[in-house]
Amino acid sequence: MNRAQDPDLSAAQMQLLWVGNNEKEFAYLRDVLTRSGEGRLGLDRVRSPEEALQRLNQTTYDLLLCDYKPGDGMALRLLHEIRKDGPGAPVIFLSDHVDQIAVDAAIKAGASDCLQTSNLNESSIARAIRYAIDVYCKERQRQKAEDTVRKLWRAVEQSADLVIITDRGGVIEYVNPAFEALTGYSREESVGRTPRILKSDQQTANLYQELWETILAGNVFRGVLVNRKKNGQIFYAEKTITPLRDTDGAITHFISNDRDITERRRLESQLQQAQKMDAIGRLAGGVAHDFNNLLMVISAYAELMLDSLGSEHPLRRNVQEIMTASRRAADLTRQLLAFGRKQMQSLQLLDLHRVIREINEMLPRLIGEDIQLIFAPGKNVGKVKADPVQIEQIVMNLAANARDAMPNGGKLTIETADAHLDESYIQRHSIVPPGEYVLLAVTDTGEGIAPEHVAHIFEPFYTTKAEGKGTGLGLATVYGIVKQNGGFIWVYSEPGLGTTFKIYLPCAQYEPEQKRPLKLVEEMLPGTETLLLVEDESAVRQSEREFLTLNGYSVLDARDGRDAISIAREYDGTIDMMITDVIMPHMSGAKLAEQLLLERPGMKVLFVSGYAETTVLR
Repeated sequence: MNRAQDPDLSAAQMQLLWVGNNEKEFAYLRDVLTRSGEGRLGLDRVRSPEEALQRLNQTTYDLLLCDYKPGDGMALRLLHEIRKDGPGAPVIFLSDHVDQIAVDAAIKAGASDCLQTSNLNESSIARAIRYAIDVYCKERQRQKAEDTVRKLWRAVEQSADLVIITDRGGVIEYVNPAFEALTGYSREESVGRTPRILKSDQQTANLYQELWETILAGNVFRGVLVNRKKNGQIFYAEKTITPLRDTDGAITHFISNDRDITERRRLESQLQQAQKMDAIGRLAGGVAHDFNNLLMVISAYAELMLDSLGSEHPLRRNVQEIMTASRRAADLTRQLLAFGRKQMQSLQLLDLHRVIREINEMLPRLIGEDIQLIFAPGKNVGKVKADPVQIEQIVMNLAANARDAMPNGGKLTIETADAHLDESYIQRHSIVPPGEYVLLAVTDTGEGIAPEHVAHIFEPFYTTKAEGKGTGLGLATVYGIVKQNGGFIWVYSEPGLGTTFKIYLPCAQYEPEQKRPLKLVEEMLPGTETLLLVEDESAVRQSEREFLTLNGYSVLDARDGRDAISIAREYDGTIDMMITDVIMPHMSGAKLAEQLLLERPGMKVLFVSGYAETTVLR
């Protein structure tokens, strides 16, 4: 019924509708409008309120002029219909006989004016039309403004972000429901106080100074603040503070829009921690592999020296100390390789209950008599594909860690269960793929881990124990083994209450045993055969060559796969076995074996590698 834009007499054309069946009144009104000089006014006509309603459903009019007789129910009903869905177009009643009672009744019903036809002239009709449209426009603007305010109010009240409005001095005048829900402070508790009620003491004074200098200068402040809820919990808020000005441009209020990014920060921290651990793992694995090669040379030559010395030789004890130190260094290297997920594996379909029960007898001796050991196996727990020795290593390391956390005794609980990790779990642990897992949980009632240490406990050589009490590789080894087996580990700890390590290993499906075209040699051949030794590290190759030669073997040595193929083709005799590294430049050990076995099908192959993921058994 209404125009899209508010009517304006200065517009090029305005359309009016006359409602009445009196021909003389219509003609008179048309003449008056013409003489008024308002030539921009167009006038249509309908004979009854019913026709008017039909016309209004088809055409938009800026103003209605309606023939009215006091007590005319039809005219009043037309007015009601126009007004029921909003202000509608303004309506002016025209009547032959108008008294104050009739005027009051018409105005009360919603008419803009009620004029007596006999008193109409050019000036009065123009004035009445202008006044009616002016009132109508203002009413429309007021309603639009109120509607806008209502929408803004609802938007602020229903916003998921925290909204705080303060005066220029920082005193809170308004907080929205999201503020109440997150911080725990009600509107009544907040109004009249300052946002300092959320202060966490984890921000520097410089940040607050920068904040105030920015907003008092009339600029928008953007930053991340660490706040504290009413219950003491910390939350991170991405804050935007905007100054509000009055009509003179003076700052009167500040409006703060805060977005809770605690969960986002936690997920980002998880991802960064995972990336850091992966980088450290790659570094540790690479260093351990290179260090392992050096240890191999040291231990091999030490063993050769020991064999060459008599039982009473004065240097024999020195060489034995070298070999002992080499073995200890090798143990550290194996732990680093485990952390770097480069430890050799013998994968099997495992029942965790059986593995844990097998080591249950030795655990009490490890943890001591003052610690109660409880094993709570779950029902119908699935199997995992893993190396049983590595699973034992996980349990032993966690048990040793728990023992050190309970110097005065306590309780160590080992639990297993099936676990379905769904979308809700993934939302809290973003790096975990959904699916079926087997849960291994190890819980102690010890001293717990301080929050500042939790993020670092899986890093190699990181320890909170006293000097000489540990290498800092126990938990790093556990982390590496879990990751190597496609699993995930989470730690839950509170100082004074104890610690729980939860390990999730992927549930394994039954896989029929597959034939392997290449088999590892199970026994060492007698020392009369010819061996092809392939190793790209010259020091390692030389020590291995000497060791094998001293044991009676004829050794052909090659620095890489290409060299090995060339030597094998030039050698006319039988090569009984090839001993080859797996990772080498130009050609892998597996590829080399595949090619040479075509030419020498009777040759046996022994693969040697420090990289678990590159073994030919995978």
